[in-house]
Amino acid sequence: MPVPIASPENDEMGVMQIDGIAFGTLEKHEGRTFGPSAWRDITQARVDLFADATDDHQWIHVDTRRAGQELGGTIAHGFLTLSLLPTMMEDLLRVEGVGHILNYGLNRVRFIQPVRTGQRVRSRLRILGVESRGAGRMVCCEMTVEVEGESRPACVAETVMLYLPAVPA
Repeated sequence: MPVPIASPENDEMGVMQIDGIAFGTLEKHEGRTFGPSAWRDITQARVDLFADATDDHQWIHVDTRRAGQELGGTIAHGFLTLSLLPTMMEDLLRVEGVGHILNYGLNRVRFIQPVRTGQRVRSRLRILGVESRGAGRMVCCEMTVEVEGESRPACVAETVMLYLPAVPA
């Protein structure tokens, strides 16, 4: 059973942090909010690795001199921020009795403000809906990526994951 966590970082009403919920009870958690996740550092090294992995070397991400002069520093790729959602989701939503979790896609993504290198991000998750799909459950979650020290989120995305039950051995 999820329990509210009271701490200086998490004083909002209704925010939940959980250890794990049973696969068969996913529907009961619709509308609940979980979080925040652990902070993730957005370093220039991380941005550079992402640029190499995606062949996106636009100067706003990798040219520290030019970006420093024109923008006050480099900016992380929006898709880098988005790519951190699965690991932040692992911090927030642990479903027991699952054999596989498949990334089914995204319904909606909005990049609200840039994430500058040197900042930290974390996420909160709200379960929007749970639908049966055969033996599995299709779970749609709204994930809001917060930037440390900023009032507006960097990104809000609706993720869709297919949770499949563990098969007894």
